[in-house]
Amino acid sequence: MSLSNDQAKNIAHVLNTSLPYIQRFQGKTMVIKYGGNAMTDAALKQSFARDIVLMKLVGMNPVVVHGGGPQIGALLEKIGKDSQFVHGMRVTDSETMDVVEMVLGGLVNKEIVAMINRHGGKAVGLTGKDGDLIRARKIQFDESNSEMNASEIVDIGHVGVVESIDVSIVQMLDKADFIPVIAPVGVGNDSQSYNINADLVAGKLAEALQAEKLILLTNTAGVLDDDGKLLTGLKAQQVQTLIENGTIHGGMLPKINCALDAVRSGVKTAQIIDGRVEHAVLLELLTDEGVGTLIRG
Repeated sequence: MSLSNDQAKNIAHVLNTSLPYIQRFQGKTMVIKYGGNAMTDAALKQSFARDIVLMKLVGMNPVVVHGGGPQIGALLEKIGKDSQFVHGMRVTDSETMDVVEMVLGGLVNKEIVAMINRHGGKAVGLTGKDGDLIRARKIQFDESNSEMNASEIVDIGHVGVVESIDVSIVQMLDKADFIPVIAPVGVGNDSQSYNINADLVAGKLAEALQAEKLILLTNTAGVLDDDGKLLTGLKAQQVQTLIENGTIHGGMLPKINCALDAVRSGVKTAQIIDGRVEHAVLLELLTDEGVGTLIRG
């Protein structure tokens, strides 16, 4: 069946609109944090994989960092182990860390790699332990104890933050036309494995690569004002003001802080986009309107 005249014009317009963006981003590195609904909904999973493959085919260098909290929780439940959280972070003893590595570095990572490859890409799965990619430092919380009028250290196990990143292996894969897919597991100076927040890893990796863009997929439309209107084209100082006046709060804060750190450290722009929209990554990269909030330094 042939296209109608209106359909043909619309497709031509979309293709023509994307051309300057393809030209601008050719050879540029884009770090994409993949998570939320985009990782669990079948149609969204396929659209994400196709977006990544197309990015590589038109000359961009996508680097994918993924989460996997729900999948970790599901496997822990299967083996009869309760999930406990402190300040939103999973308490991770040695047994739980084994599950985290199995799920993030194995099941989830290899599913994403296979999905991208099925659509014509050449993806390679890594954890932060490969090529000494991510050096981690253990997190400990210093909490006050009102009864004893003192503070106490809360140890949540194998949970860390990024100490340093060596991007050699990522750059090598990029140059060889592979697509790195990275699970957020790092190794400490004690040779122990540490589970690290995927948004944090994506932000630090974007900084280390001096990426053109950091793209964080979420389950929201982006940053909203008090009236529920989407905010975009924000400067770092405007975002800081929105944090201070309480407009940005709750679960959006960690993502916003990752974005702010990235743009203040040399990443050109950070985007928080709606991963519930099919082809959200391409819509954000290759159209004037986009599907989320853009932040620049």
